Amino acid sequence: MLHTNQETDFHALNATTASTPTGATRRGALQMLGLGYAASTLPTLAQTAIKTSSEGLTSGEVTIEVNGFKVPAYRAFPTGKTKLPVILVIQEIFGVHEYIADVVRRFAKAGYMAIAPELFARQGDPGEYAEMAKLLSEIVSKVPDAQVMSDLDGVVAWAGAQGADTQKVGITGFCWGGRITWLYTAHNPNVKAGVAWYGRLVGESTTLTPKHPVNVAAGLNGPVLGLYGAADTGIPLASVEQMKQALAVGSKSAKASEFVVYPDAPHAFHADYRPSYRQAPAQDGWQRALAWFKTHGVV
Repeated sequence: MLHTNQETDFHALNATTASTPTGATRRGALQMLGLGYAASTLPTLAQTAIKTSSEGLTSGEVTIEVNGFKVPAYRAFPTGKTKLPVILVIQEIFGVHEYIADVVRRFAKAGYMAIAPELFARQGDPGEYAEMAKLLSEIVSKVPDAQVMSDLDGVVAWAGAQGADTQKVGITGFCWGGRITWLYTAHNPNVKAGVAWYGRLVGESTTLTPKHPVNVAAGLNGPVLGLYGAADTGIPLASVEQMKQALAVGSKSAKASEFVVYPDAPHAFHADYRPSYRQAPAQDGWQRALAWFKTHGVV
């Protein structure tokens, strides 16, 4: 499940995804999904700049049964500790690879039970793909939001069965997972707070993705901190402003939500295995994330 293999460069996108209109550009295909990745670039998933040890942690892969399906996940928590608050770590489109696992361990070192479920598991294994077009069309575009919400509910229930405190749940996610962070914070009343890293905010309604963050902003159960880059070509700043307006007329948690937009940061500025990594905003965002969860009761 955990993808640590060295992978070759993606082939250029010569085909559109299943959800892309005929004639759309290859870059447009990525932008529609809020991904913002260069069309010809495949991350080398095993190489990360930050290496967090598992010393003092119980960590590794587990399976979590949800509605009869065994969802693979990577989890970590301080060994011997119970009643820990929970942080859900939501993947990018590339699945639960070493970078995501390292983020899980970082949260565990901060005193959380952190869990990253493989949310594409029913559709396939992203690690088996060498072409972005196929990954998008054969897996990413086929994942229903309802399935993701249900799987995350199952993960939270599993965490409770392991002795975690499911009255103190936080969620954070990157790119594809950033969008899910907003949606799940509106979905689950026990989510105290979320931190969304450059997740798409607006989009067209489809059968599988009927609502987007801007559509659920008013009903957030916990405040969300949005960490975005002004140089992100896939997520226009206009959509950030649109989201701010939706939050301003919503619940108490919606009104308490905030954005930090880093002036020169591109998409995936936290992803330390990619050329897009920007150390200063990544480190600042991480400290803000930890403080955000603490301030809003995920401790």
